[in-house]
Amino acid sequence: MPDSSIPKFFEKSRKERLDVVANFANLSNEELEILQNDNGGISFDKADKMVENAIGTFSLPLGIATNFKINGKDYVVPMVIEEPSVIAAASKGAKVARIKGGFKVSADESFSIGQIQMLNVDIPSAISQIKNSTNEILQLANSKSNTLSKMGKGAKEISYKEVNTPSGKMLIVELLIDVGDAMGANITNTMCEAVSPLIEKITGGRALLRILSNYSTRRMVKAKAIFEKEAVGGEQIVDDIISAFEFADNDVYRAVTHNKGIMNGTIAVANAVGQDSRAIEAAANAYAAQTGKYRSLSKWSKDDEGNLVGTLEMPLSVGIVGGIANVHPVAKVCTKILGATSAQELACVMTATGLAQNYSAIRALTTEGIQKGHMRLHARNLASAAGARPDQIDEIVQKMIVEKKISLDRAKELLEQI
Repeated sequence: MPDSSIPKFFEKSRKERLDVVANFANLSNEELEILQNDNGGISFDKADKMVENAIGTFSLPLGIATNFKINGKDYVVPMVIEEPSVIAAASKGAKVARIKGGFKVSADESFSIGQIQMLNVDIPSAISQIKNSTNEILQLANSKSNTLSKMGKGAKEISYKEVNTPSGKMLIVELLIDVGDAMGANITNTMCEAVSPLIEKITGGRALLRILSNYSTRRMVKAKAIFEKEAVGGEQIVDDIISAFEFADNDVYRAVTHNKGIMNGTIAVANAVGQDSRAIEAAANAYAAQTGKYRSLSKWSKDDEGNLVGTLEMPLSVGIVGGIANVHPVAKVCTKILGATSAQELACVMTATGLAQNYSAIRALTTEGIQKGHMRLHARNLASAAGARPDQIDEIVQKMIVEKKISLDRAKELLEQI
């Protein structure tokens, strides 16, 4: 079994890193060429077919997080993000979690929720009529996907709820659909649109919106890891991390930043493998406010031995078939690097990465502060923005760090001196 604990990966050259990843994921020469292509792996012609009014493409850095062991399996995790220190932090968090066996993660089956908004109905009567026609509605929905039906998946249940609005009461009919290894937005919307005329006929009402809900509470993921007390830095730091969590869990201003750090990890993986990052973040933030107050998505405590225990639970709707992951060449290669063979496995990796990132961020905040490592990496961006050549960047960065003057103006001054 490949080992994701790769010593000094960050010190290796690009070619050496690619060789390591290629060996780990058994990449072909063609797949390596895609990663080496500096246009981000997508031509303008392809971009023009993906979005409207295209004028070009926009590349972001693609890196690899190491050290991840999740449910006993090793992963190297592709991450696409422009923010310095995130990939290093995720790798460091995974390294500490690895001491106690890595991350234990479970994911629900891939149930998507589709909603049909019914207006101008007698709600009690409409619900009774829909109940009597449940089989007919489900059969019609499932006729829209031969693939899911053959797999024993597809629309499984119908539920109902009454919503009070300033315009009056509305009936919301919800389809619960097992979408397998797909994210499922398209088939969910197709099924909702297909059954809405039938529901109109049954109830005598009018269907307005017919669309999935991105609040994917039937696709929950739960991750847990134990971080050894000594590796964390001792009892005091463990206690400080718990205090920092309690701050986030009880103050919305801190909670937003705390949860943004979790998303740094989760969304960077989502970007790499072509997932809908907006849907993921919207669902996570809704779940953070499920109690009526916006709180921390993660929870931190300690076990009987004083080790730090982190858990992260959130809804996560992802897929390994369909969508951009099957269109974008780099996303396809990243999916192969990750090696997830189901939507649930992908969700487990993404959630573990969010927890690893959260650990490293909160530990940095409670010890040396977030800026020490972050600003060192930021200094490299500033030196590059000042116009420094690759062979000049290290010298400029080192001088700014020694002086503790990390700014674009100072980088320009130092470049002129060189």
